[in-house]
Amino acid sequence: MKKEITKNLTIGEVLAMDESLAEVFLGFGMHCLYCPMSRMETLEEAAQVHEIDVDLLIKKLNEGLNFKVKGKVKSCARVKKGTLKN
Repeated sequence: MKKEITKNLTIGEVLAMDESLAEVFLGFGMHCLYCPMSRMETLEEAAQVHEIDVDLLIKKLNEGLNFKVKGKVKSCARVKKGTLKN
C-alpha cells in the first residue's frame, strides 16, 4: 500500500515515516524539525506559520516519500532558495 502525506499529519509523524524528508522541510526554510511544537502542529498549521504554500509542501513531501534513490530524496522533491528544482 502506497503511503501518502496529508496536511493533517504533524512534522513528527512525517519524519517518523521517513527521516530523509527533513531535506524537503529544510528546503522550505522550516528549520524547527525536531522542536516540541513540531510534535503538535499539523503540516497545515506549520506551513501557515512559515508562510508556505501547504499544497506545494505536501506535493514535495509525497514526491520525496515515493520517489527515492539510494536512501536520499530524489532531486525532484527538493526546493532550494524559493525555487523548484526539476
